[in-house]
Amino acid sequence: MSQPESTSQAVLPTWVDSSLIKGMLRGIERESLRMQGNGFLSQRPHPVALGSALTHPHITTDYSEALMEFITPPKDSIRGALDYLMDIHAIVHRKLEDEEKLWPMSMPCMLDSSDDSIPLAQYGSSNIGLFKTLYRRGLGVRYGRRMQTISGVHYNLSFPDHFFEALQANESDESLRNLSLQDYRSHRYMGLIRNFIRLTPLVMFLVGASPAVCQCFMTGRDHQLLPLTRGTLYTPYSTALRMGRFGYQNSAQKQLGIHYNNLQDYLEGLQKAVKTPYKQFTRLGLEDAAGQPIQINDHVLQIENEYYSLVRPKQVPEAGETPSQALENRGIGYVELRAVDVNPYSPIGIDEHTAGFLEVVALYCLLQDSPALLSDEQDIIEKNQAEVVNRGRAPNAAILENGQKYLIEDWCAVHLARMQPLAELLDAAYGNNLYTTAMKTMQIRVDEVDATLSALVVGDIRKQGGMWHFGQVLAQQHAAVYQAHQLSKKTTAYFDELVQKSLQQQQELEQDSSISFAEYLAQFR
Repeated sequence: MSQPESTSQAVLPTWVDSSLIKGMLRGIERESLRMQGNGFLSQRPHPVALGSALTHPHITTDYSEALMEFITPPKDSIRGALDYLMDIHAIVHRKLEDEEKLWPMSMPCMLDSSDDSIPLAQYGSSNIGLFKTLYRRGLGVRYGRRMQTISGVHYNLSFPDHFFEALQANESDESLRNLSLQDYRSHRYMGLIRNFIRLTPLVMFLVGASPAVCQCFMTGRDHQLLPLTRGTLYTPYSTALRMGRFGYQNSAQKQLGIHYNNLQDYLEGLQKAVKTPYKQFTRLGLEDAAGQPIQINDHVLQIENEYYSLVRPKQVPEAGETPSQALENRGIGYVELRAVDVNPYSPIGIDEHTAGFLEVVALYCLLQDSPALLSDEQDIIEKNQAEVVNRGRAPNAAILENGQKYLIEDWCAVHLARMQPLAELLDAAYGNNLYTTAMKTMQIRVDEVDATLSALVVGDIRKQGGMWHFGQVLAQQHAAVYQAHQLSKKTTAYFDELVQKSLQQQQELEQDSSISFAEYLAQFR
């Protein structure tokens, strides 16, 4: 087994100082299932006291009516984003009914044997609302509803334009210096994305927290998982089953060959997928026996957001724009880091150590050389990801890179050492030691595998006698934290106003009866 080399090339160019980083923005999306008092998935509708899931900017639903999604606005500091996320959790907790609680883990709480008991998210009777529910019905038909109950954290991050201007001014390649700022920014973000994909095994190893599943999740599926306790399955050294073959996987998408080597190719690949029929989905049909639509279309992707990826280029869409039209029109505005498990030990699913680590990783990925990512390398990366997902904590777990095998701890340690100057730069920019502390926390997990989140989760599930019992204990502890959290009068008033405003917006959408849903769907198809 080889030792990875720490290359001599400086990760941090000498001309980069902390003032160039100021102006970074980050936002967090956290998903969480609503759970009944008996530990099973909630069957109740989204609480009307929280407003409309269709139009509320911060509190919505994802796949299921019971799968909540909390969205912060972009904030200028990690603390600002985490505090906002805590406010949302506290607001939601106060509006839950019948002793419901938020399930604290990525892999779901107790599920009935029937997929039909996983209720699809409902968004009212407007055409856009019905369309969103139909999309979810299509996902269930294609992949099964169980897969869609998995929760994650998405970390959205952008760097300021003055940083890209400075990077561009220091380019030695004249063709890059001659690009518009928009195109140059997109070029650098695509480089960040390619490098982040290469480093996902590092992220999964250090913040993966889904090493086990409730047995009910595997109903009707073949697997090689082993019993951890009664009713709980795992593999002894797994880190993030959410990111493996029992998580968000789509064999149809693997054939797409969507690459991240430039924005235009990525967008063309996405568009092709949205327009290309796929035999397996054609066989499912577009309507059920009663003539009701069951999927938007029979294409590889019903809509662009169906494309599952570890990281996405993003731009805020304007009215009437699809995500890819927004990217085409204004370039990449930020990146969405999606390979992040819910941290069950944090009441809000993420702590400042993970947030700080992700920002250091993103800056590292932005500043490193980023050669084109082609199929051969992609295959190796997928093998590395599978290794970390299924046996990342094994004593001989190894990463393949440039034809060599490296022990995962050695490989991680080299990257963490190379990131250190960037953590110090970010500390200097923000006047704190959050980033270097985050890196120390990650180094402890590399040095002692039993300190990783996945190892702690396995130990605590064993101690509590099962994943369900462990989840219940944590859900109770988190509920006490939400209850004790002080909400300012201003925050409470703001969220109260959003409830009324969002319900009114949904009502306005439902009053537009210019075309029927059948016509609306036919136009889209």
